[in-house]
Amino acid sequence: MKRIYLLSALIIFLSTNVFAQDVEDLPRPQTSAPVASDAIQQGNWIVGASIANVGHNFKSKTFSLDLTPRAGYFISDNAVIGAQAQLGLSIYSGGESFRYGVTPFVRYYFPEGASPTGRFFGEAIVGIAGSSEEDSDGDSVFSRVYGVSGGYAYFVARNVALEGMLNLVRSNANVDFGGSATGLSISLGLQIYLPAGN
Repeated sequence: MKRIYLLSALIIFLSTNVFAQDVEDLPRPQTSAPVASDAIQQGNWIVGASIANVGHNFKSKTFSLDLTPRAGYFISDNAVIGAQAQLGLSIYSGGESFRYGVTPFVRYYFPEGASPTGRFFGEAIVGIAGSSEEDSDGDSVFSRVYGVSGGYAYFVARNVALEGMLNLVRSNANVDFGGSATGLSISLGLQIYLPAGN
C-alpha cells in the first residue's frame, strides 16, 4: 500500500513539475513593442481615429460623442501631414445636433523624451467645420476651426499605437454657443502605422 501511495505521489510531483515547466516556456502576451522609431520614418503612412468628449449630462439629459478619423503621410522622419474628418453628435431632450468638418493637420514626434515604445508629439489643425441642429434656422453651414494638441503615442505592437491627447480647439461652427467657442478636451485614439511600399 505504501508503494502505491509513494508511486502516486511521485507521478503527481513529476506531472506538476512538467506542467509548470510548460507554462514557464509559453510566450508572454505583448504589451509594448520597441519599434517607435521604425514606425515614424519618412514614407510611412498613419491611419486611425480618435474619440473625444464622450459623455452624458444627467441634468440636461444630453449625450455627446466626437469621432475623428484621420490619415497622414510622413514627409520626413518624425513629421506627418494629413487630413482628418471631425464628426460629432449631441442628443438631448427634444432634439439633436450634428457637427462635421474637414481639418488638415501637421504632427511632429519629438525625439526628446523618446523611448523604444513611445513618443511625445505635437499637432496643429486648421480647417472648416459646420453644425446642424434639428428644427433650427441658426445652423452654421461652414466656418473655420483651428487648434493645437499634445499627446503621447504608446506602441503596443510593431505598427499599432494607443494615443492620448490634450486638445485646445477654437471653432465658429458650434450651434450650441451661437458664435465662436474655444474648448479643451481629452481624446483617446488608435493609430496604425503602415510602412512605405518597397
